[in-house]
Amino acid sequence: MSQADVLAQIQHLKTSRKAVILAHNYQPAEIQDLADFTGDSLELSQQAAITPAEVIVFCGVHFMAETAYILSPMKKVLLPDAAAGCFMADMITAEKLRAKKKELPGVPVVCYVNSPADVKAESDICCTSSNAAKVIESLPQKEILFVPDKYLGQWGASQTGKKLHLWPGFCPTHARILPEHILKLKEEYPTAKVVAHPECRPEVHALADAVLSTGGFMQYARQPDVKQMIVATEEGVIHRLEKENPGKLFIPIKEVAICANMKLTTPEKVLWSLQDMSTEVIVPEEIRLKALGAVQRMLKAV
Repeated sequence: MSQADVLAQIQHLKTSRKAVILAHNYQPAEIQDLADFTGDSLELSQQAAITPAEVIVFCGVHFMAETAYILSPMKKVLLPDAAAGCFMADMITAEKLRAKKKELPGVPVVCYVNSPADVKAESDICCTSSNAAKVIESLPQKEILFVPDKYLGQWGASQTGKKLHLWPGFCPTHARILPEHILKLKEEYPTAKVVAHPECRPEVHALADAVLSTGGFMQYARQPDVKQMIVATEEGVIHRLEKENPGKLFIPIKEVAICANMKLTTPEKVLWSLQDMSTEVIVPEEIRLKALGAVQRMLKAV
């Protein structure tokens, strides 16, 4: 089957199934191009909550599809590749979080959305990389347990002045981006702006002109004085940046900044997912309701 036939069948099934295709900014270029909506975790969470579609095909990783189901349990949520997980999300469990909460009685839990549904259910409020500081600031307490990303937590602490107990989790893709990568590219492109994701190491934050979510990358790139931009995040964002900003130069951190899980989705898997209505993601109702409170409090905080 040709690629054109695959795309035509996807469009036909999308209409007949009353489906919407959501894609994260880290997805392969061909997936971003066939999606109805491409965005960062917060934007996709908001889109999942308001879409009138009956089926959500979530081109991303497992925790993202879970979040869509948490917000829209009446809809069928499909993940085209069931193996698309998240290494950071696997670094925490609900059982371990409950044990930590006993060590810190009364300390509220802020949970990055890059986590399993049952971890969200044990948390007071969720956050994304774009709103972590706002969420932390929204809590009256001065002491907070932040899970699971220690680098995002460090960034949030630096922006708010609050004391954060940090879970020792991290994104391996962003952790592989080192200061020397930035410095080398700055030598080659001395006038380029450096924009880093909050999941990067603090030493990388220190070299950046701005620290932003992938949605923030898109807004920053539109500024007229930004002609060249060193992109310190997963290289999938380059496609959308180039598409929306013709004539500008976007420089990736080559080779190290690639998330294998984000690259598992293909047009063929999207087609098969719509044909078979698989792989469906469902969260047990008791967990969903508890997690829903944390996600809704996040959406209200922003």
